[in-house]
Amino acid sequence: MVKLFRNRIMFYTIKPLIVALVLLLGPILACAQTNILFFGNSLTAGYGLSQEEAFPAVAEELLRKKGREVKAINAGLSGETSAGGLTRIDWILRQPVDILVLELGANDGLRGLPLDQTRKNLQGIIDKVKMRYPRARIVIAGMMVPPNMGPEYSHKFRQLFQELARKNRAVLIPFLLEGVAGHSHLNLPDGIHPNAEGHRIVAQTVIKYLEPII
Repeated sequence: MVKLFRNRIMFYTIKPLIVALVLLLGPILACAQTNILFFGNSLTAGYGLSQEEAFPAVAEELLRKKGREVKAINAGLSGETSAGGLTRIDWILRQPVDILVLELGANDGLRGLPLDQTRKNLQGIIDKVKMRYPRARIVIAGMMVPPNMGPEYSHKFRQLFQELARKNRAVLIPFLLEGVAGHSHLNLPDGIHPNAEGHRIVAQTVIKYLEPII
């Protein structure tokens, strides 16, 4: 009886400490999840497919299978340009972001828009992310344009992503559609957008660069 009484006293003495510890560790445990914002155009959105088949969701699935606590936020919008992304990013940043995967610029290139403006817009997006979440890591998805845009424009377009990565100490994915572009069996009939199988390959490419920084 005395022993039981002592145990009860000990429990009620320790209980406030346990509650305090839970309250202290709660936010830390909540932060264990890495939020990855995929910000891009139709490639990110998964044009012609469900969001579950698009590479951001597939990347999350593959990373979770490897034991990584991640959440993919698909903020892809078909037809999006770098200018559109710059006006849209503030609203997207209302949710926590640990890693930004920036996949914009391809529609600018296909339209032959001035590269200086594209560079300025992409830098503006990066600046806004850094201002809101200073510790967020930046991943830049490099893209290419068809040769019919002219060799000089095509070369400078590809360089644009390399320069942004160097300037911002960002991780560069040299070419997002590596192993997918130009392969008809990995793309939709339009020859531009990957099909479900193509998106799985893109996801594998992406996590190769994401894993080291998660």
